[in-house]
Amino acid sequence: MRNLRLDICYDGTRYRGWQRLPGRDDTIQGKLETALSRILGEEIEISGSGRTDAGVHARGQVANFHCQSQMPSGEILANLRRYLPEDIGIYSCKDVSPRFHARLNAKEKTYCYRIWNSDRPCVFQRRYVTVMEERLDTGAMERAAEYLLGEHDFSAFCGNAKMKKSTVRFIRSIEIRRCGEELRIFVTGNGFLHSMVRILVGTLVEVGRGDRDQDSIPRLFGGKRAEAGFLAPAQGLCLMEVMY
Repeated sequence: MRNLRLDICYDGTRYRGWQRLPGRDDTIQGKLETALSRILGEEIEISGSGRTDAGVHARGQVANFHCQSQMPSGEILANLRRYLPEDIGIYSCKDVSPRFHARLNAKEKTYCYRIWNSDRPCVFQRRYVTVMEERLDTGAMERAAEYLLGEHDFSAFCGNAKMKKSTVRFIRSIEIRRCGEELRIFVTGNGFLHSMVRILVGTLVEVGRGDRDQDSIPRLFGGKRAEAGFLAPAQGLCLMEVMY
């Protein structure tokens, strides 16, 4: 049994997220499994490094799958590029160790959230940024972000109210960059809860607007979802890289 790794990018605009859904054909995982099963002539199930939400994009998603077929990896790659829609791209397909697992072996992930922080029209990037016209105080946001670094109980930043597993995660870095009229927030950590990055961003935006005290952040750890900030829209978020 072979184990192959896929390095993937996608525009998540028209998809219901990564995870396959019964009776639907508009998920990234579903599209990949359908294409691979057709190409290899056997039922294929893939494991992704994580489940991006509906509308979220990826530049550096990683997945793996097992198969019996001996088709060369280069030929699999060429066929995937032929059969997949234009908004799902495959950078590479290669044989890896039988023990490799895209999710279980991941050490860190980096996400980027893009905010168009201006009242000027943003026509050509509108599917990849969230428009917030009110000028945000990046200094206050950076100071608030410092409280989020390290290992904490991020239960207040979890979008799954029925979460049974540990909500403790480690955030290594949060970098906020202003690029002209665009604000980019890079978050790197060892793992993320459901919608965690979008809630982190929403909380930092509330600080940037002056609606939340930056020094109140530590009181959120171990708290309830309603205590943290709003859920930032999906289209501004992109999975940039998975580190192994």
